Amino acid sequence: MSTPYGTWPSPLAASAVAAASPRIEGAAFVGDTVWWAESLPDEGGRTAVRRRSSSGAIVDVLPAPWNARSRVHEYGGGAWTAVDSEGLAFVEKGDQRVWVQRPGMAPTPLTPEGGGMRFGGLSWQSGRLLAVREVHGGTSVPPRDLVEIPLDGSAADDATAISQLVADSNFLAQPALSPDGDRVAWVAWDHPDMPWDRTEVRVGRIHDGVVAEWCTVAGGDSAPLQPMWLTEDDLVFVDDDSGRWNLTRVHLSAELPRSPIAPFDADTGGPLWVLGARWYHRLEDGRIVAIRTNGVDEIVVVDPTSGEVQTLELPVSSGCNLEDVRGTRVLISGSGPTSPPALWLVDIDDPSSAQPVRGGTFPWDAEWMPQPRAVTYPGPHGPVHAFEYAPSNPGASAPENEKPPYVVLVHGGPTAHVGPAASGKIAYLTSRGIGVLDVNYGGSSGYGRAYRERLRGEWGVVDVDDVAAAARGLAESGTADPARIAIAGGSAGGWTVLAAVTRTDAFAAGISRYGVGDARALAADSHDFEARYLDGLIGPLPEAEKIYVERSPLTYPERFRVPLLLLQGAEDAVVPPSQSEAIRDALTAHGVPHAYVLYEGEGHGFRGGQTMIHAIETELAFLGAVFGFDPPGVDPITLE
Repeated sequence: MSTPYGTWPSPLAASAVAAASPRIEGAAFVGDTVWWAESLPDEGGRTAVRRRSSSGAIVDVLPAPWNARSRVHEYGGGAWTAVDSEGLAFVEKGDQRVWVQRPGMAPTPLTPEGGGMRFGGLSWQSGRLLAVREVHGGTSVPPRDLVEIPLDGSAADDATAISQLVADSNFLAQPALSPDGDRVAWVAWDHPDMPWDRTEVRVGRIHDGVVAEWCTVAGGDSAPLQPMWLTEDDLVFVDDDSGRWNLTRVHLSAELPRSPIAPFDADTGGPLWVLGARWYHRLEDGRIVAIRTNGVDEIVVVDPTSGEVQTLELPVSSGCNLEDVRGTRVLISGSGPTSPPALWLVDIDDPSSAQPVRGGTFPWDAEWMPQPRAVTYPGPHGPVHAFEYAPSNPGASAPENEKPPYVVLVHGGPTAHVGPAASGKIAYLTSRGIGVLDVNYGGSSGYGRAYRERLRGEWGVVDVDDVAAAARGLAESGTADPARIAIAGGSAGGWTVLAAVTRTDAFAAGISRYGVGDARALAADSHDFEARYLDGLIGPLPEAEKIYVERSPLTYPERFRVPLLLLQGAEDAVVPPSQSEAIRDALTAHGVPHAYVLYEGEGHGFRGGQTMIHAIETELAFLGAVFGFDPPGVDPITLE
């Protein structure tokens, strides 16, 4: 059937896309079962802790209305952990207290109400509940510290019962107790650095429940992460002092000599946006299972003694996180070219045994899924890496001389990464005859420190040049209709969208989700985790104020000339609605066609099912309106 691009009939409904890919937020072996946390769109994005029963049914360990979500660093992570053999400790989103739930009992609080305290990065180690505490409101407690929370509930009404292990830096993460519990290793960093710029791995001795003294064993000029003990004196972590995050061992009893473990031109490590990130685990037999990323994720098993490396053939290649290990079994979250986001259970001695615990299948046939193609385009600052998804529909084709419209996707962060992965949202477009190009512009992780630091001081320049170069390369290859290339992105990706449509002629339309239009306003409004992020991306204030003004899309409202769709969460604490509303007002003043949608109850990133459905359909309707086709199955959009 010959039908214009954008109008192909597709069985992929927005409701199915919104429900098809579970958002896994941590997993663990607990007793004889597997527990995991999952964001539930049908419940407004509530994060439930779940397990699969012996009958195969999914059961909530943490039922409604409880919501396990941390707000430490605003991005959270580590909002729950299993304690003892069957208890659950979790951070309740509504009050940010830590609670404990035991079988057959209602949750009871472990930390006090009020006091401006938030908790995250929960971990149960050697019978002790550790956490990162963040304090708001100007109390005498340091803004962040590593703490131990008693399980007996004594701290529920008395904050002094919470034991502070150590503070001594602006940020702390990933505490690891030594096997005998006498020492703790952790990651620390200070403003203005982000945890992918410069961190330190520190080790301290614990006396009477407090780290009385500590030393730095790695970092300062690099960004080591995730310390883990092999023995009482052997510590492993990942460090990018070579330009790539690689596994490294340090012998604490031998004046800190260190050695890499199976170094490779790929990253075992990544941006520490959330406190639950894990890139490797130690197996019970001493081997290490790890993620290696060079554009694409792969899972490897490393023998730390011989350096021998085995690459596992698994259905995951993007967004991978190593959740937990037991024996030779591993829990891995991630997705792949033919597998949507899922939690996988794998016996690493038998990779063919990989099976999804949750997710891993779409409610439509595989023939509707586009296959990713890794592409690289030349750019003014160096090569630009991306993944292309061509229009794909088993029952439709386009007129012979028509070239398809494309959407260039720009990830957020900007220090983040996209890989080649099956995506319901991408398939929603490609099955209707709209191609997608997912770009890892300069500044993205997954290609080493040099590629990541291409953006240093150049945000609003390198990212814009790179996405424009990718769009032009796509058009010059004959793949896309050059007059129908849109650009879409959220958060920092939204900034690049707005900057690209005002600074280049590569795009005919833009979609900005909670995007940044004024860099100075972002710097003024930013929460503490990102308060100095722009120092590295643009420059320190007030010295670099002129650069902030020059780079900000809102500085030149007259340059807005292509249609724009703006989507925004009303409760966004990272990029507040005032940013999108200022852009809307500029578009109105200059007569640029646009639509602005404000979603009540949504924050930074949409979680509610109805919001996700509406956003997906609205974006498709917008593309149809600006590119001259009528997509079936969605209401038309009115542009102001």
